Amino acid sequence: MSEVTTQFESVTAITQSNIYFDGKVVSHKIILSDGSEKTLGVMLAGEYTFNTEAAEVMEVTQGEMQVLLPGQSWQVFKAGQSYNVPANSQFSLKIDEACDYICSYLN
Repeated sequence: MSEVTTQFESVTAITQSNIYFDGKVVSHKIILSDGSEKTLGVMLAGEYTFNTEAAEVMEVTQGEMQVLLPGQSWQVFKAGQSYNVPANSQFSLKIDEACDYICSYLN
């Protein structure tokens, strides 16, 4: 299990929230000094399906999530673990308790 990311240095934080699923998923975008983008968010209990444009790396920073990635069976990821989501795909999540995450967008 990898170490949980707890802090980013020298970033631009976008204050407008990204709100999904009637407020049960909320994130904020940050832009790092190298121009790369991430979102930091929280998901409340529920089931969600997301579509991707860019490839993503999802890092669980608190809690756990059940994840259904394309062509795979359900897997559980806990704080300190991450998974890759392909570009132009869809993935589903089941969240039992509030879960924090970082989503990194890959170009």
